[in-house]
Amino acid sequence: MTTADAAPDAPRCPFGFDDTAALTRRPGPDPRDLPAVKAEPGGVYRLHAFGPAREVLRSEGVRQAGFMSEMTRDVAFLGRAPVLFAEGEEHHEMRRSTARYFTPKQVDTYAPMIAGYVEELLTRLARRGEANVDDLSLELAVTVAAQVVGLTSSLLPGMERRITAFVEGGGDSEPGRQRRGSRAESLRQQANLGLFYLLDVKPAIAARRREPKGDLISHLLSRGYSDVEIMTECLTYGTAGMVTTREFISVAAWHLLRDPELRAAYVHGTEGERHAILHEILRLEPVVNTLYRRAEEPLTVGGQTIPAGSLLALDIQGTNVDREVVGEDADAICPARPLPRGVSAPVLSFGDGHHRCPGAFLAIKESDVFLRRLMMWQGLEVVSEPRVTFNEVVKGYELRGFRVRVR
Repeated sequence: MTTADAAPDAPRCPFGFDDTAALTRRPGPDPRDLPAVKAEPGGVYRLHAFGPAREVLRSEGVRQAGFMSEMTRDVAFLGRAPVLFAEGEEHHEMRRSTARYFTPKQVDTYAPMIAGYVEELLTRLARRGEANVDDLSLELAVTVAAQVVGLTSSLLPGMERRITAFVEGGGDSEPGRQRRGSRAESLRQQANLGLFYLLDVKPAIAARRREPKGDLISHLLSRGYSDVEIMTECLTYGTAGMVTTREFISVAAWHLLRDPELRAAYVHGTEGERHAILHEILRLEPVVNTLYRRAEEPLTVGGQTIPAGSLLALDIQGTNVDREVVGEDADAICPARPLPRGVSAPVLSFGDGHHRCPGAFLAIKESDVFLRRLMMWQGLEVVSEPRVTFNEVVKGYELRGFRVRVR
């Protein structure tokens, strides 16, 4: 591989101001033209501004809603809610005990494993000449997350297909909008879960009972988790760590390949400069567009009183382009963007508060290792740009058919 075009002497910021608006934003009104807090029928409040959204994410008076969170609370035989959905001291204690798997220091120990697999993927790309970025990123994301979680003893290959089948086969995850699917769809989902458990989770549990390792499944076994509770954790970490990272790698590659100046700055930058570019792309293209919380007590948010029991829908794409926080050039990619104290570079793309994404460092690390090696390839060119669709289960975009060629 050779390097991309020589880096400019003084990379400007923002990059491509005129045409770097989000590539995945759905048609509709600009969230900045909407009220900060908008009440809707049925006890739903949609939050489009940064301040109210962060206030809700940091509140102890709300609980997780959406995706599988409220469904898992109704499962009688599930003694413990997954850490991503638990609340209160149970959640805080579990986050403290699992934090060691996702610290920057620990993530650095995964770097050789990530780099080794990236080389395998790119060697395959060189041999074949063409590949879909979204397929390569899925393989990488699944492999890395599987190592951290402990899903490394599958009876058959294809775990990525079993996980994506669960995500792609669901309905609308917004509470109150769950689609009533056919019996055939319900049976198909149950079959997908059954295969994931029998082929991936159960063998991993058996292997870790025989020989514990430094991964999440071993930790859960040491705490007396049941097989069903472990499967639920694996499913939530699997979708959170595999599906979302896949999409981010694809959208970051799309931006870098569309803007030669941005690509050069990325390839020739230090690790910190590269991560700043990735954080800025993630700010503009949050993989999960909407986060949900349920008010457990009356709240006052953005000057509005919100009754207990209300559903709060946080528009992350809107909060991330709030000009009062990120400036007037909110639709541009600007890695040197000045932000107020206490606001992280991706803004709310990783969430905030006690449920902030625990795998943030890992997601950026693996994305950077893959993307830098890919973007260094001077002969890399786009065969077909991706199709953008929207997944109602994770409330985020999907990029498919993003094909590249190497010379």
